[in-house]
Amino acid sequence: MQNSSRPGHRPRGVQSIARAAAVLRALERSPEGLGITELAAATELPKSTVHRLVTALTEEELLARGADGRVRLGPAVSRLGSAAHEGLAERLRPLLLGLRRDLDETVDLSVLDGAAARFVDQVPAPRRLRATSSVGELFPLHCTANGKALLAGLPVEVAETLLPSHPAALTPRTLTTRAALLEELEEIRTAGLAFDREEHTPGICAVGVAVTVGGDPVAAISVPVPAQRFAQIEAAVVVSLTAAGRRAEEMLGAAA
Repeated sequence: MQNSSRPGHRPRGVQSIARAAAVLRALERSPEGLGITELAAATELPKSTVHRLVTALTEEELLARGADGRVRLGPAVSRLGSAAHEGLAERLRPLLLGLRRDLDETVDLSVLDGAAARFVDQVPAPRRLRATSSVGELFPLHCTANGKALLAGLPVEVAETLLPSHPAALTPRTLTTRAALLEELEEIRTAGLAFDREEHTPGICAVGVAVTVGGDPVAAISVPVPAQRFAQIEAAVVVSLTAAGRRAEEMLGAAA
């Protein structure tokens, strides 16, 4: 009789879940999709196992097969992600409101969505001249404070896969080489904060901080400010945003 309690042994059901999770994580790192052979290499699983998992996950709409034969994350993943994002925004909303009161500036909450940052909540500044964006909107990672904060919170090898080969120049201040961006990500990891100095939108600067739980960046909080008053408020934003990031991690970590 097989002893299922011996060290290192995983019950068959648990092993299947772990393998399915490995497939989903590999595709999360490759939003352009992977072929079965590539997916087997990425997960270090036999091709037959990967094929079986892909078939089962596709039936549940967790994966999708394109006309090119490549496997991508399916629509059910987006639906699950949306539900999770709503819960995240609800839990952190009081913190965002407090930060807005402290700074009188717009406060944004965003999450990693493939190779982009998606805004899931925003508390607009009580000012006529303010920075605002639409909840649900996607923003590039390489030239936004929230995007760079999320990238810096990821393992280096994962962050590299999410950076475009030729980063687009959205303003004259945008960094457009991977080498320069990777160097900046190292600085962000050390400092704990990311900056956008009119790199995404002329006239708008921002500071962002990643919120990590269990070593993974689950969200980013950012404060966008019109460039004409950024210099006078930058120091206050750094202090308040750093404290808010720590508090958010405490809140989410306690609920995990």
